[in-house]
Amino acid sequence: MTVRTTGPAVSGGPLLLGVRHHGPGSARAVLAALDSARPRAVLVEGPPEGDALLPLAADERMRPPVALLAHAVDDPGRAAFWPLADFSPEWVAIRWALAHQVPVRFMDLPAAHTLAMTEQPAGRPEETAVDPIGVLAATAGYDDPERWWEDVVEHRAPDGAPADPQAPFAALAEAMTALREAYGDGGQPRDAVREAHMRIQLRTARKEFGDDIAVVCGAWHVPALATRTTLAADRALLKGIPKVRTELTWVPWTHRRLARYSGYGAGIDSPGWYGHLFGVRDRPVERWMTKVAGMLRDEDRPVSSAHVIESVRLAVTLAAVRDRPFPGLAEVTDAVRAVMCEGSDVPLALVHARLVVGETLGEVPDTAPAVPLQRDLTRQQRTLRLRPEARERELGLDLRKDSDAARSRLLHRLRLLGVGWGEPAAGRAGTGTFRESWRLRWEPELSVRIAEAGVWGTTVLSAATARAESEAVSATALAEVTALAERCLLAGLTEALPVVMKALADLAALDADVGRLADALPALARSLRYGDVRSTDTAALGEVAVGLAERICVALPPACTHLDADGAAELRHRVDGVHTAVGLLAGAVPADGLRERWAEVLRKLSARDTVTGVIRGRATRLLLDEGRLAEEEAARLIGLALSPGTPPADAAAWIEGFVGGASGGGMLLVHDERLLGLVDAWLTGVPADLFTDVLPLLRRTFSAYEAGVRRTLGELVRRGSAHEAARGADPAGAPGFGAGLDEERADAVVPVLRLLLGLDHGATGATTR
Repeated sequence: MTVRTTGPAVSGGPLLLGVRHHGPGSARAVLAALDSARPRAVLVEGPPEGDALLPLAADERMRPPVALLAHAVDDPGRAAFWPLADFSPEWVAIRWALAHQVPVRFMDLPAAHTLAMTEQPAGRPEETAVDPIGVLAATAGYDDPERWWEDVVEHRAPDGAPADPQAPFAALAEAMTALREAYGDGGQPRDAVREAHMRIQLRTARKEFGDDIAVVCGAWHVPALATRTTLAADRALLKGIPKVRTELTWVPWTHRRLARYSGYGAGIDSPGWYGHLFGVRDRPVERWMTKVAGMLRDEDRPVSSAHVIESVRLAVTLAAVRDRPFPGLAEVTDAVRAVMCEGSDVPLALVHARLVVGETLGEVPDTAPAVPLQRDLTRQQRTLRLRPEARERELGLDLRKDSDAARSRLLHRLRLLGVGWGEPAAGRAGTGTFRESWRLRWEPELSVRIAEAGVWGTTVLSAATARAESEAVSATALAEVTALAERCLLAGLTEALPVVMKALADLAALDADVGRLADALPALARSLRYGDVRSTDTAALGEVAVGLAERICVALPPACTHLDADGAAELRHRVDGVHTAVGLLAGAVPADGLRERWAEVLRKLSARDTVTGVIRGRATRLLLDEGRLAEEEAARLIGLALSPGTPPADAAAWIEGFVGGASGGGMLLVHDERLLGLVDAWLTGVPADLFTDVLPLLRRTFSAYEAGVRRTLGELVRRGSAHEAARGADPAGAPGFGAGLDEERADAVVPVLRLLLGLDHGATGATTR
C-alpha cells in the first residue's frame, strides 16, 4: 500500500495528516491542508460505530468540548470516551468534511473490541507508554514538552497557516518514523491491532474513493499506516479479539477534563490557553491579557488598562530574553503574576483555574441518542432550572417551596442511583430543618453513571425506587436499612417505603445486638423529622423507631459493663446517638414515657460501679444537661468518681466522659469553678508514678477544647481559683486569692527577684542596676 504525508493527494496516495490530539497548531495545519488538497473523503481516528453520529457535529447546538461515549450494553460501567474540543484536529477535520459535503468516517478499532479488551477503560485508548512529544522535546534540549511544542508548532505561524500546508506533517512524520524505529510499539502492544484495523479501513476507502483521501490520526500512527503490509496479515492480527455489544452517543465534556491532571491520558495542561490560541487569529497575547484583566476585575481586583499594556510588554520582553519565537504560556503567566497579581500566586491560581484550564462545559443537541433515563433527567433539569455547570456552585434550598422541594428530591434520587451531581454541603444539609445546602458540579463521567443506572428504570423516580427496593431486600444489617429509609424519605420514594419498612421490621425483630440497634435508631429518628418537613406519612416508621428505643432501654445497661477501652469509647458514642434520637422521637411520634424511661437508663449507668468510667461520666453529664440531676446528687457522683479510692485511670475515663470531646465540657468547667476545683484537686493528687498512665487520656480530653477555652481554664488554674473553689472559700472574696499569705511559697521567689533586680552581684549575668 502506497501512502504519503506531503504533496498533492492525487499523485502519491492517501494524504496522512499526523497530529497531536487537542493541538491548536495541528488543527490550523489540518484546516490549511484540507483547504489545499480538497480530498474526496476524510478518515478520522475514532470508533467506527460513531459514524452515524458524525452529522450531529454540524448541528449549531453542538458546542465543544464534547465527547463520544461508548459503553457496553450489558455492562454500562464499562465505558470509554473520545473527547474533542473546538481546537482538536479531528473535530476540525469532521467539521470541514461536513461543511464541504465530503464523506467522513472513523477508522480506529471499533469500540466493541476496545471495551472488551480493556478491564477498566478510562479515557482515550490511543495513548502509548512512550510520550513522543516528550522524547522529541528532550532530544531538542527542552525540559518541558509543552514549551517545545509551542515553539515548534503553536508559535511557528501564530497569525495564520504556514506557507506550505504540508510541511508540518512531513516533519512530524519523519520524526515519528525515527521514534518508531527506536521504540517499536512504544510499550503498547494493542497499537499493532489498532493500526491493522486502520490499514484495512484505509484500503476500503481507497477502493471507493481512490487515492484522493485525507487521513487525520495521531502522528505516532503515521509510520504504521505508511508501512506496506498485506490484507491477510492485518486480518490475522484482528482474528480472535473479544467483542461486546456497545452503544455510542455524544455527551458534554469540559476543559477541566481535557487537562492532563484529570487522569485523562491524552490530555493537555492548558486547554483554555490552547482554545484561545486557536480562536484568536491576531494579537493573541494582547487579547489574552485583556481577558485576564476582565476576569480579575470581576473578582474585585484593581486592574487597569495600564496593567494590561505593561503585562504585554513584559511577556514580549521575556520571550526575547528566553530566545522564544513568540510569548508562550510561561511568559504570559510570569507577566500576569508580576504586573496584575503583584507577585502573588493566590490570584494567579484563579487565573489558572478559570482561564488557563478553563471551566467550559460543552453542549449536545437533543437529537443525540441517549438512554431514556438521561432524557428524563434532562427534562427535569430544564423544568427545575438546574442547569449542569462545570464550575462548582452552592445551591441553597428552602423545602417549604415546591420548586426547591422538587430539586431536593431529584438530587437525593440521583445520589441513591450513584450519580453524584450534587453533594450535601458539610454541616448544613441533613439537619432535618426546612433548608438544605448543596454543592453542584457536573462531571462528564456522570454520563456513564446515568447509563449504568438505566438498568433500574427509564425515569429517575422509577429507577431510584427500584434501586431502593433492591437494596432493602438484599440488606443484611439493620443500620443499612435504617439509612436506606432515611434516604427514601429524603428522595420522596413513597412507593419504595413499604418494601423498606418490611425489611426494617424483619431485621429489627431478629437483631438482638444492642450495638446494632443503637446504630440504627438515630437514622430512624432523623427520618421521622425529615418526614415532618416533607409532609410524608411516617406512622409505620415511628412505630418501628419507638420499638427499637424500648429494646435499647432494656438491653443497654447490661451491655455497658466490663468493657475494654475501645469498646467503652464506641458505646459512649452510641449512648450519645440514642440520647439525641430519643429527643427527636419524643417530639415526632406518640411515645408516652420514652424520655422518662431513657432518663432512668442514664441514672443506672451513672451509678453502677461495674459500668466503665467513660460511660458513667457521660451518663452523668447527659442527666445534668437535661436538668434531671439534683445539685446534691451531681456533687455526690462527681465526688465518688474523683475520690482518692478511685483508680486514677478510672477517674480520668470518667472525666473524659463527663467533660470530654466537643460536648461543651470546657465551658462547663469555665463557668462552674467548683467542678473545676474538684478536677484540679484530683489531678494534683495523682501519684507521680501513675501520672504518666493517665496523661494520654487527659490530653485527649482537653485537647478537644477550643484554644480560647483552654487558655481561660489555664488562667483560672494559674490564679488558684480552682483550689479556692475546692476548699469552699468565701464566695464574696476576690476570685483567685487564698485566705491568707503563704510565707513559704512567697519566700521561694525571693532569690529570683533579687537576681532580676540585680541585688546579687555574684550571680552570673547579674547587674548592679
